[in-house]
Amino acid sequence: MSSFNVEVNDQGARAALQSLSARVHNMAPVFHAIGEGIVERTKHRFDTSSAPDGTPWKANSATTLKMLATRLAGVKSNRKKDGSLNARGARALAGKKPLIDSGFLRQQIVQNATPTALTVEATALYAAMHQFGGTTAANSMIPGKNIPARPYLPIYQDGTLYPQERDLILAEINGYLLEGLQ
Repeated sequence: MSSFNVEVNDQGARAALQSLSARVHNMAPVFHAIGEGIVERTKHRFDTSSAPDGTPWKANSATTLKMLATRLAGVKSNRKKDGSLNARGARALAGKKPLIDSGFLRQQIVQNATPTALTVEATALYAAMHQFGGTTAANSMIPGKNIPARPYLPIYQDGTLYPQERDLILAEINGYLLEGLQ
């Protein structure tokens, strides 16, 4: 059997392939857009107190509420003369959602996009404990306490993405690669 080669000289196809090649070699713009979306959606979960799949987070435990009440009672305008919470302090305590006491964890969710990679991370030391749950260390503020998982990042413990997040990411990548080719 003989073989043969055909060289394609179609300028339109060649231009499209060159454009696609240039995009693939510098994915930073799409990675940056994907990262911004992940960070925005993740921070929104703190407002809704829900996981990436919409499952509500477990409410604050009695231990956490007691710590928050003590902290609130330390502010003169939140306490009665006997040291207990007044109506204002009680309202403030009732409005405390899980994971947003100070807002520090939420503020520490950042992304970094390069031409070849995207990293989205929560940089707070206790971030993984809140994402996946676990038991606190003996030397922690609340030793030996079980912390329930309150997933905010769109990733399971095995490293897979929540399906809704994966679909959004793939749509963004496909849109970027197909941009200008149609």
